[in-house]
Amino acid sequence: MDTTKKLKYNEPWILQRADPYVYRHTDGSYFFTASVPAYDGIFIRKADSLADLPDAPETEVWHKHESGPASIHIWAPELHFIDGSWYIYFAGGDRDDIWNIRPYVLRCDDADPTTGSWTELGKIQRADEDEFSFEAFSLDATVFENKGKYYYIWAEKVGVGKQISNLYIAEMETPWKLATVQVMLTTPDYDWERVGFWVNEGPAVIKRGGKIFLTYSASETGKAYCMGMLTADEDADLLDPLSWKKERYPVLASDDKLGIFGPGHNSFTVDEEGNDICVFHARGEETIEGDPLYNPNRHAMLMKVKWDNNGRPVFSFK
Repeated sequence: MDTTKKLKYNEPWILQRADPYVYRHTDGSYFFTASVPAYDGIFIRKADSLADLPDAPETEVWHKHESGPASIHIWAPELHFIDGSWYIYFAGGDRDDIWNIRPYVLRCDDADPTTGSWTELGKIQRADEDEFSFEAFSLDATVFENKGKYYYIWAEKVGVGKQISNLYIAEMETPWKLATVQVMLTTPDYDWERVGFWVNEGPAVIKRGGKIFLTYSASETGKAYCMGMLTADEDADLLDPLSWKKERYPVLASDDKLGIFGPGHNSFTVDEEGNDICVFHARGEETIEGDPLYNPNRHAMLMKVKWDNNGRPVFSFK
């Protein structure tokens, strides 16, 4: 590690990398993956510290198919280590139907996911009695463990006419199959979740003090993009929507004075001292020419997570 490098917060950290995900392994190594502007593959960086990740070599561990499922719009990969194996959860479309976005999973049994061999496990399998999950536009899956059980949370669009992106949760049977029927956790209830599109997506989990905090992103991907949050007790039934309390207002939104626009789609990690870090993407320009989805200037940034007197996370650019 280059000890002369210092982390800078709330400013571009890794350029043109949206939907950033950072995982710190049991040996202290850091891994970074994200959506790349071409949306054509999955890349991983490995370093000994957060400060070294921006200059770490980027290895493509999987490339999109030429046709059929997962041949376009490769989005929001997440790297997880479960029961001794590595898994990458990501979403992809079909070149013949580009918005036919579905969730997929890869597996690697080698020690180092940047040099190991990856196997495609295909689309995430829903529970046997589940008739609904992954039948429509589905993306942004995350996985977390609580009380020895693993849970899968994802965004899926439903509706007749205007499509609405909700967040769903299910318990996992294996890292590639769900054990329970989907349960909806949140739908875009408020005005700040309905700008441009009605969207709840990009879930991320951080736990502290017996509580589970689930952040998510809302609205279209320009200036209006922002973060909301749900909270549950770790002893509660996490498959019961009433176990989760939703915040009335965003917990993080654009700051015109600081020139940070559209913060969202975050993940959580810790620095070398064990302090909680929020990894998110944001833009530096308020106005975007053309379709925001294809503008590459969503940059990965870091934020120190503060905790208030009630043990709740505080997300602040200051």
